[in-house]
Amino acid sequence: MRPKKDPILVNVYDFKDKELGKVNPYGVYDIANNEGWVNVGIDHDTASFAVESIRRWWNLMGCKSYPDAKKLLITADCGGSNGSRVKLWKTELQKLTDEIGLEISVCHFPPGTSKWNKIEHRLFSQITLNWRGKPLTSYEVVVNLIAATTTSKGLEVKCMLDTNKYPTGIKIEKKQVEKLGIILDEFHGEWNYTFKPKNGVS
Repeated sequence: MRPKKDPILVNVYDFKDKELGKVNPYGVYDIANNEGWVNVGIDHDTASFAVESIRRWWNLMGCKSYPDAKKLLITADCGGSNGSRVKLWKTELQKLTDEIGLEISVCHFPPGTSKWNKIEHRLFSQITLNWRGKPLTSYEVVVNLIAATTTSKGLEVKCMLDTNKYPTGIKIEKKQVEKLGIILDEFHGEWNYTFKPKNGVS
């Protein structure tokens, strides 16, 4: 406990510093195992960053939990860096599909329904509760507080700092996306679609 009249100075609304920058936490929540993964970026929140976060989860956690997996199902919000209309998101997901040799299906929550995404109330809300009232004064503090998040139902969270650069303004043409061969679902294909590995592994 700190002495009276000697508070730690913090930013009011977010962790942003002229020298350190701003953190962007991107999470993956494994419903079956009640496990969370958070990739804490320090650059821009782009589609490349979103897919890199999924890649890290698979390489560090997912492939160990599901060694016999042939497919991945991702439920995601409809906007932001992993939005259903973001061409870079789809281009990067195809790269990941080819890289890990797994079929990847994506189901977006319709606009205005992201509150039903289980990652919000089973992972991020618990992280918020865990670091409530604690000054976020450094990257190390942020990562450690996220990783220390647990619940009475057995939630475990792993976290990593991502120091990569993710430049904005990358243009992807419509023709490039069309060449990916994305399989659109019959039900709202704009929100539900599948990527297959181009190397034929599935």
